Amino acid sequence: MGGFCVIARLSRLRWTSYRSKMVTSVSERRRMVWIMKLYLAQHGEAVSKAEDPERPLSAQGQQDVQAVANLLQAAGLRVERVWYSGKARAEQTARLFAAALLPRGRKPQAIEGIGPNAPVAEFSIDADVWEEDTLVVGHLPFMARLVALLTTGDSERAIVGYYPGSVACLERADAGHWVLLWMIRPDILPK
Repeated sequence: MGGFCVIARLSRLRWTSYRSKMVTSVSERRRMVWIMKLYLAQHGEAVSKAEDPERPLSAQGQQDVQAVANLLQAAGLRVERVWYSGKARAEQTARLFAAALLPRGRKPQAIEGIGPNAPVAEFSIDADVWEEDTLVVGHLPFMARLVALLTTGDSERAIVGYYPGSVACLERADAGHWVLLWMIRPDILPK
């Protein structure tokens, strides 16, 4: 959780997070908007159903996710929580990212409602009130639709091109308004 400080402004004290946006207008002061980042990852490459019905990560999938996790860790990226769908490939991907990006002692958690074809609207409404930087590991088409809905308001618009093990970083700039900051795909990293 981010640190907190007290800001004195107009003879009134209020708490604000170090990560929160400094507000200047009276209307902005009335509604505090938390700047947060949402990292949306597609699980790494999985083995075929014929090979294993659970579809865990392939050796290449593990390598790809580890390479992206190492890059993000080297860049100083940290998150407060890592969530994943209940599927084996998403859990393995989440564990690799969590080892690199979560504070010690924290573990990734399975959540419901982020399956491949789950509706994205409810998740996007929930994300609008979160205050902690969060990494979510899921599946296509859910992840691509979520990026599209958060950035354009239209879940059917093609905004990003996911590749297994990719991570898209979105930042909430205002209530209900998200901006795509960057995307990392393992297929563009040096081998």
